Amino acid sequence: MPKIPERVLPEQPAHRPLDRFWPYADVSEQPSEEELAALHPELREAIFGASTAPFSVTLSFPVFEGEHYARALELAAHANERKDVGSGVGFRHLATFFPHDNPLRLRDLYEVVGGLPNCEVLIDNKPIPYARELWLQLIWCLIR
Repeated sequence: MPKIPERVLPEQPAHRPLDRFWPYADVSEQPSEEELAALHPELREAIFGASTAPFSVTLSFPVFEGEHYARALELAAHANERKDVGSGVGFRHLATFFPHDNPLRLRDLYEVVGGLPNCEVLIDNKPIPYARELWLQLIWCLIR
């Protein structure tokens, strides 16, 4: 059986390695405004502390076939905040409403997309149990 050497490196190295190596010299150490806006809400809360944003309800829905899709996009455009995330099959529209402003806008969009199998209701950008059955019903009470 051949003898395996105990030491792989030579006693005296031929060159000294660099103390630091950063191949991305042009990358900023601070995140941009776009990167901060794209942070997951729970991560943002862990880094920066509790948000001072008002209570919000977000309707998350995918692209769907039919005549109601154009109406859904029109109603989502009237949300307090709106963004599109994902791509392909995972593409979703997120429409965030602050119900104290105008709960009718939230209800109108929910009537169009609420029956979709992939529609999600998020409370303060988090999935919460009974969001449809309890929270939305309480918000409907704000409608006079």
